Amino acid sequence: MRKLLSAVFIFSFHFTIAQSRVFISSVNPNIQYEGRIGHTPDSIAVLSWPGSSVTLRFEGTEIKALLKDQTGKNTYNVIVDDQQVSKLLVDSSKKYYTLATSLAKGVHKVELFKRTESKWGNTDLYGFMFDGFTNLLPPIEKNVKMEFFGNSITCGYAIEDSTGDSGDAKFENNYLSYASLTARHFNAANHNTAVSGIGIMVSWFPFTMPDVFDKLNANTRDTYWDFSSYTPDIVVINLFQNDSWIVTQPNNPEFKRIFGTKAPDSTFIINAYKNFVYGIRKTYPNATIICALGAMDITRTGSPWPGYVKKAVTELNDSKMFTYFFPVCSSKGHPRIKHQQEMADQLIHFIETNHLTSK
Repeated sequence: MRKLLSAVFIFSFHFTIAQSRVFISSVNPNIQYEGRIGHTPDSIAVLSWPGSSVTLRFEGTEIKALLKDQTGKNTYNVIVDDQQVSKLLVDSSKKYYTLATSLAKGVHKVELFKRTESKWGNTDLYGFMFDGFTNLLPPIEKNVKMEFFGNSITCGYAIEDSTGDSGDAKFENNYLSYASLTARHFNAANHNTAVSGIGIMVSWFPFTMPDVFDKLNANTRDTYWDFSSYTPDIVVINLFQNDSWIVTQPNNPEFKRIFGTKAPDSTFIINAYKNFVYGIRKTYPNATIICALGAMDITRTGSPWPGYVKKAVTELNDSKMFTYFFPVCSSKGHPRIKHQQEMADQLIHFIETNHLTSK
């Protein structure tokens, strides 16, 4: 009899533990997503773009995420109660990761923020596991929405490389890019539609921003983003840096593919910029659009590229379209953490001075 009672007790104990664990699928409406994040038919959230984030508000003491990475190279910031606490490297095998544990009783906020860009592949998010009683709270909507169309500068490429200018995933951190810093300053929702090496006319690879600006996933061309699901109040376009390099390299394979043997003249360049920005305007008819350049050598003294952008914007004759050019930063290569902060401070000042967040 004693053995039977012991067996019943053990079974009951394990059953209670199993029942205390609560799994929340990635499609739960109380999960707050930022960035172009789609779901597969079997309810898996797929994160590709840099700065994509997932936020939950809940009552509980522990939270785990069930994740699987395509390459095992993507990294995430885990932010608990608005304080960055850890950097998470996601493995290529499906498994749980503890995001926070031993939390005090009460309401907590946990955010999973994608530091790395699409070239490191997608991350699949299946859902979250909570240990003990959990009350998932609805998200708090943000009053301002922003979107940044950019290249490696916007991605945060090499931002944490203190000795070189490496594109290794471990040195990338979109969380500290000028784009994400600016959005957080305004407590704005943010989409970073950015790819390192990309241009408007030509890139270091066989696609340009006009090819991907309307795509759901940065790594595929077969699924389109639903623009009605997110309408930014402010759009910042910071492109042309890669174009400015490649147009001077006639032996570059992409130069040959796009231009043949002759580099584009100023009229071609201005029209290409106008066409892209006009496409953004048609997509977001009421948004404020900031056409930016920098802070690498495209804004150096004597560079013709700011003039091209000014000319294009002038010809578009749009009262809600502005230009802003970041001064060349002191970095040898891509902007580092302090340079990205400088860019954010400059852009924030421009937005506030011109009252661009006023609706």
